[in-house]
Amino acid sequence: MRVTFLGTSGAIPTTQRNTSSVFCNRDGDYLLFDCGEGTQRQMMRYGTGFAIDHLFVTHLHGDHVLGIPGLLQTFDFNDREAPVAIHTPAGTRGNVKQLIEANGTTPSYPVRINEVSAGDTVLDRSEYEVRAIATEHRCTSVGYVVAEDDRKGEFDREKAEEELGIPPGPKYSKLHRGEAIEHDGRTVEPEEVVGPPRPGRTVVYTGDTLPTESVVAASEGADLLVHDATFAQDRADRAAATAHSTAAEAADVARRAGVRTLALTHLSTRYAGQADTLGAEAREVFDGEVVVAEDGMERHVQFPD
Repeated sequence: MRVTFLGTSGAIPTTQRNTSSVFCNRDGDYLLFDCGEGTQRQMMRYGTGFAIDHLFVTHLHGDHVLGIPGLLQTFDFNDREAPVAIHTPAGTRGNVKQLIEANGTTPSYPVRINEVSAGDTVLDRSEYEVRAIATEHRCTSVGYVVAEDDRKGEFDREKAEEELGIPPGPKYSKLHRGEAIEHDGRTVEPEEVVGPPRPGRTVVYTGDTLPTESVVAASEGADLLVHDATFAQDRADRAAATAHSTAAEAADVARRAGVRTLALTHLSTRYAGQADTLGAEAREVFDGEVVVAEDGMERHVQFPD
């Protein structure tokens, strides 16, 4: 799983940072989270490609959605035929539709606008799902969790071959699938040679939010938490007034949730050239890995084991 930060600035772009967007390549499934102005150019610049079928919107502030019309128009120019699904918080479908049709045209391919609420399974695939989670901002908002299913336990080939005398072949596959086999006059249960299920990977993207218990709960044990970190701690009052988080508050969420890596994003333009200040504050609170996201940064999310 590879996560590419396409836009990491808060509210308005800078010469170094575009507005909010995060691209996730989950083993060939391309998922886009938020789509600030200029996102399509960032997708070209950082080589993610345009082959997305699902766009997940956290809320409708301009720095998270103004790139949608241009991206959809580019799809049209490229003769796209496949449908696109836009997932957006409950009650905002009409606004998204108006945004798409603002120039007086509609895409020639199907565009489905799906309203979601916290707790919904937004996308259900055979090996993973995307869920909406509750966040707290100045408007209707959600965050998203990409959560993989548990993987099969490790197969103990040495025990199967040397202790139980089972030769390599189809019986190994059956055991690894959880099926018992007959060998040398007895039944061999899968548990004898297959370990417990191993966890998949989990990525959490909050969008804009105050630090919330819902995000702590949804991020428990996550491999990557991408969290709003608009301000440094000396601007905590400003963060609270605008329903954002400080870097230290994001780090406290990461600490309490026990995540592996915290990525700070949506950085205020006041920290242009000083982003390390936010990283330093976060590291005082959270002793896991802290990265200050930058446009074009890629994170390869490894399996926990």
